[in-house]
Amino acid sequence: MYERRESEYMRAKIKAARRCCKGWVKPGDLPSNAEIRDEIQALACLYEGDQRTKNLREMRFEALHLMRLLRRYRPRLIGSVLTGHVRHGSDIDIHVFSDSLEGITGIFDAEGLVYDVERKRVRKDGEERIFTHVHVKARYPFELTVYAADKAHYVFKSSITGKAIERASIADLETFLQVEYPDIDLDEAVDDVAEQVDPFQVFESLLLPLDNVKQSRKYHPEGDALYHSLQVFDLACDELPYDEEFLLAALLHDVGKAIDPDNHVATGLEALAGFITQRTHWLIEHHLQGHSILDRSIGMRAKKRLKEHEDYETLLLLSRCDRGGRQVGVQTPEVDEALDYIRNLSVSFG
Repeated sequence: MYERRESEYMRAKIKAARRCCKGWVKPGDLPSNAEIRDEIQALACLYEGDQRTKNLREMRFEALHLMRLLRRYRPRLIGSVLTGHVRHGSDIDIHVFSDSLEGITGIFDAEGLVYDVERKRVRKDGEERIFTHVHVKARYPFELTVYAADKAHYVFKSSITGKAIERASIADLETFLQVEYPDIDLDEAVDDVAEQVDPFQVFESLLLPLDNVKQSRKYHPEGDALYHSLQVFDLACDELPYDEEFLLAALLHDVGKAIDPDNHVATGLEALAGFITQRTHWLIEHHLQGHSILDRSIGMRAKKRLKEHEDYETLLLLSRCDRGGRQVGVQTPEVDEALDYIRNLSVSFG
């Protein structure tokens, strides 16, 4: 459950019981949902350390910012961001109450937020219901569950404790945050959140036009520049799966081709300025020289200068991935899958 290969407590218990006991197990001998949650938190503290505390604080202010935008729909924060039980991959769970989805998505459109609407059919206690979820892609992902307007005061029960779900209105959350973080000015913190540009939205806006960039069949038999970039990213994941800066360089190294194909490296770096680290910048800036090193066509001085850099071997690895990402017909992740993978690394280890 920590790695999110399973999300339902009961299914996780059954799988674990089958694996460990290889036979029937009394339900009373299985751990409670609360016990499982506590063990997951212990793992989160062990693996994520201080980053988890930083993420929690930022997620709470992100939640307040979005809730203020949705004020008219009586938003209520629930789940791990409120209780503090966040871990790698946690999203921000909010209940909103409206008989119309269009008003909510209209706010997101006006704010330039990227979101997906999901309608999930659930059968429970012999009754079938359809739940509407809105998944907002931001620095920290949100999941909004939309209920009918007359359900605002309905008491929801937790699958973990069996008791009423803890939830906070805007006023409740503001009071809670003032107590939890007395040294932080609440309005300033929320304003800072509102002013921040999500770099992953920038990355997506630069990647998608590559789909229309056709390349020389001689050097790029695979076709368009987006397909090539996703292949390079996939190969980079096989090499250094937890190196966020390297993976970004692999995914974004050709974004300038949709802006100025004749000077794509410098143009791409200009578009990415302020959104990538110096290390990612350096790898993208020199990836063509990496090809020259592999071809043994680079001058001795230039090679010596690059070789003195601490990321020389990583640069060669990027260039090898760039060369390998030119296959016809191979499967690649989608743009949003690639960005979500890197985003999760950023949240967990950033």
